[in-house]
Amino acid sequence: MQVGNARYVKGSDLPATVPVFPLSGALLLPGGNLPLNIFEPRYLTMFDAAMAAERLIGMVQPSLTEANNYDPNMPVLSQIGCLGRITSFTESGDGRYLVTLTGVCRFRLIDEVACSKPYRVFKHAPLLTDLTGDDDESAVDRDSLLRVFRDFLDANQLEADWESVERAGNRILVNSLSMMSPFGPAEKQALLEAPDLRSRAETLIAITEIVLAQGRSDGGNVLQ
Repeated sequence: MQVGNARYVKGSDLPATVPVFPLSGALLLPGGNLPLNIFEPRYLTMFDAAMAAERLIGMVQPSLTEANNYDPNMPVLSQIGCLGRITSFTESGDGRYLVTLTGVCRFRLIDEVACSKPYRVFKHAPLLTDLTGDDDESAVDRDSLLRVFRDFLDANQLEADWESVERAGNRILVNSLSMMSPFGPAEKQALLEAPDLRSRAETLIAITEIVLAQGRSDGGNVLQ
């Protein structure tokens, strides 16, 4: 997996621990780009440290079990997240950082590391199939994916650059549409945790069809 100026091909190419950025509703997938607006002091510090080291941040959602999230500063986290490399970094001039993370690979949280830093650090186990690209892109039902994507656009009176869509390979297409999808945290987590590319495409199709059916029954578009 080539990400920016770095190449990751095996587990030893990644650090044993990673700072994590908990953000509900955010989805980062391998090869995808996630823009972020960083303004909280603890996360400004985290990005400073990452820029001085491996430039890697672990994106992860808080646990979807609401009862577990009684402390907003130390929420229980979902077990699966995605490592991202900082590939774009800009200072806003008013104390914020405008950054882009490019997805490297998904990971499973293992143990939190006790430290004096204002942000959280975890040991993690990377999902190495994301680095090797062993997913069978030909297993994706591209026709069904494009059909439901077109139906979604039509239902919301939206346009797409179909020339670019047609040129995109299945991996880029599935991951990009998953990241751009306007679904909730539970749906985003399901897309993240799909075991392979084919399963992610099938999950995206199923979620979109459910949302479209609900929109039709409500008599309106699906984006409210």
